[in-house]
Amino acid sequence: MGKKENMSGNVSEEKNNKAIIKKEKKDKEPGKIKKFFKKIGETLKRKWLIDGTKTLILIAIIILVYIGVNILLEKVVLPDLDCTQDKIYSLSDESKDKLKGIDKEVTITLINYSSNTSLVNFMEKYTGLNNNIKLEKIDDLSSRTDLMTKYSLSADSSLILVNCGDKEKQVTDYDMYTYDYTSYKQIDKTEEAITNAILDVTTDEKPKVYFMSNHLAYDINYFYTIMQTVENEANEVDTIDVFANGKVPDDCDCLVITTLKEDITEQERDSLINYIKAGGKLLLMCGPNVTGVSLTNFQTVLDEYGVSVSNGIVFEGDSSKMIAGYPDFIVEPVQSTSLTSNLNMTMNICLLDAGKITFNDDKLEDLGVEYEILAQTGDTSFLRNDLTQTSATRTSSDDEPETSTVAAIATKKIDDNTSSKLIIFSNEIFAMDMAVPINGYAMYPVALYNNSDIILNSISYLNEREDTITIRKNTDDVSYTVTEEQNNIILAIIFTIPVLIIIAGIIVWQVRRRKR
Repeated sequence: MGKKENMSGNVSEEKNNKAIIKKEKKDKEPGKIKKFFKKIGETLKRKWLIDGTKTLILIAIIILVYIGVNILLEKVVLPDLDCTQDKIYSLSDESKDKLKGIDKEVTITLINYSSNTSLVNFMEKYTGLNNNIKLEKIDDLSSRTDLMTKYSLSADSSLILVNCGDKEKQVTDYDMYTYDYTSYKQIDKTEEAITNAILDVTTDEKPKVYFMSNHLAYDINYFYTIMQTVENEANEVDTIDVFANGKVPDDCDCLVITTLKEDITEQERDSLINYIKAGGKLLLMCGPNVTGVSLTNFQTVLDEYGVSVSNGIVFEGDSSKMIAGYPDFIVEPVQSTSLTSNLNMTMNICLLDAGKITFNDDKLEDLGVEYEILAQTGDTSFLRNDLTQTSATRTSSDDEPETSTVAAIATKKIDDNTSSKLIIFSNEIFAMDMAVPINGYAMYPVALYNNSDIILNSISYLNEREDTITIRKNTDDVSYTVTEEQNNIILAIIFTIPVLIIIAGIIVWQVRRRKR
């Protein structure tokens, strides 16, 4: 009995103790919760409210600095930082040297070019170079019916106008690009076109280029495109009837003569010789005399340089140097360093029914003449004198295969202070607008390969144009194939390094967590 009472008492006491402990815990819990929220409140006050204010102030300062820098950059033209090999995004030193001293107001007007941000950014380089050069952008031609009417534009047409006073130059997309037919790359000549346009409208005196208009085998109107192109290159262009005029004009800086259908008069012969002896510059585009007419007086003029052109036509034997199926339509690179030294491209000329140019080496020294070959055929080419032959390959009546000169530069020393220069091409068709059927298509020879560029460069060379520039930039995309080792390095950079950064972050997090 005593044991049962004792056991019952122990159980009752244990229950009482548990109840007391539970009550004490219950009494303590509100204090812990209170302290917890109090601690959170103090943390918020200390960390978020105080440090948060500083953070907001810092963010506000960063935003203000960002806005200020952008406003400054809009007003300031930064110097070029162009890392491309051909400096396609910056102005060349040539442009800078020639345009920085211009003291006339020039306006470059871009019509419908705002979507071409690279072109707009490039045009802004000019405004940063000289404060007298302004840039205007017109993107809504529908509100400018005056421009649409004046320049025959549609609402979506694009055009660049360069104005200075009452002088104006138009630059089209066609003027800003050419093509390298050796590397098959598009060549950008935007800077060349714009800089020369600015020089054109700001230059008071321009070289005068005359095209002889009488005795020609082809009407002078067939050369309209090239004449217009020469004029667009800051030259004054006109035609001249030497017989009617009595002499070559005194203001003639370059005289252009194309293939003749008849001989010149003795008076014209003497006028041309006098022009040469006065240091005159001649560009001759004279094809072979296929009709066999007597050109005695004209040959006397050529004799001043010791040069002659064959009556026969040059045929190319190498299929890679002709337009397919047309061995008399030869394609050759212009190799003269005098004419192409400042070009960033290979110039290819396409001559149609060209003759062979021959220099009389025995007389050149006495004539004071030195010459340089511009273009010549390969040693598989041959000369065909019998034009009744229709074979595309060499026949027994054709000359033996050998190289033939088809373009050359000759310099004739008159005295210690005077020299006359001649550039001769044994073809005139390559510079013409006349439609020629090629593989079922009507083609204009002046637009083939680099024919137009070559003529322009020839005239600039003869005129000794130090104020114009020739800049061609390669804008073609370059593909690059990596090696296996380079590919592994690239993959490591793309995948391995980010993974390592993530692992390092996890390790640092775990270390800091354990220290707590």
